[in-house]
Amino acid sequence: MSQSGHSLPQRMARNVPTELLRSFVAIVEAGSMAQATETIFLTQSALSLQMKRLEDTLQQKLFRRDGRRLLLTPVGEELVTYARQLLALNDQIVRSLGQDFDPEPITIGMVQDFADTILPDVLGEFRLAHPRSRLVVRVGGSVELLEMFDRSRLDLVLCLGQHGDRQGATWDVVGHDQMAWIGDPAIAEREEVPLVLLEPPCRFRDAALRVLTEERRDYRLVLETPNLPAMRAGVRGRLGISCRTRRFATAEGLPVITSGTLPDVPAIETILVRRNGLSDAGTDLGDLLARAAAG
Repeated sequence: MSQSGHSLPQRMARNVPTELLRSFVAIVEAGSMAQATETIFLTQSALSLQMKRLEDTLQQKLFRRDGRRLLLTPVGEELVTYARQLLALNDQIVRSLGQDFDPEPITIGMVQDFADTILPDVLGEFRLAHPRSRLVVRVGGSVELLEMFDRSRLDLVLCLGQHGDRQGATWDVVGHDQMAWIGDPAIAEREEVPLVLLEPPCRFRDAALRVLTEERRDYRLVLETPNLPAMRAGVRGRLGISCRTRRFATAEGLPVITSGTLPDVPAIETILVRRNGLSDAGTDLGDLLARAAAG
């Protein structure tokens, strides 16, 4: 009590809206507002307004400019830790106590070799364990998928021959696939081997050209494409032969050349990259993908 007999007025508490903190963390993890728009589906101007609201709420500057780069102030760096803790608690409350919660989608990227083979069984098993989960699947090349992962657009990536430390993620070698020459065996008998290959960067292209060069086999590139359907068409149309995994050849009904007229191509690692902090459903899906890819 004060000397006048009245309680001192308490300072009114201010709430920090979780949507502002979620956008703030997205900007920090993406590296810029422009990149963050790809993960939280707001325009850059909307994000800018949100960050102004957040700074006004806290009455602190969170970002500073260094040329074109947007850097965190010391207060901003401190806020990142608190924001992640608060968002994690918020999400846990919703998962545990929320009714009719529509979960965030789990985003998966994988190369065609697995989309055509293991994906149907993995999805069927996953649906039984997590019937309410939402999935987004992107099929593409390993390099493309890893670039999307680095831009926070994918949670899981199952790819071939790519590995290395990635920020905020773990990666594991979950299996090995044997590369193989695919196509009409009669074409492989030609003195100059016609090739149907994907455009670089492509590990299969690199391996095919390397072993042919080492064996001093003459070859000619007759079709080059960024798309697997066009490559398949070239092989089926007998324009030339190509190099892919045995798994892919079996799924596509393409003949594997085993006559020994071509040099051996190596095995290639199967890599699973997982974003840290996945939900239970995301973790289970990663485990299913790893087990299926190893089989």
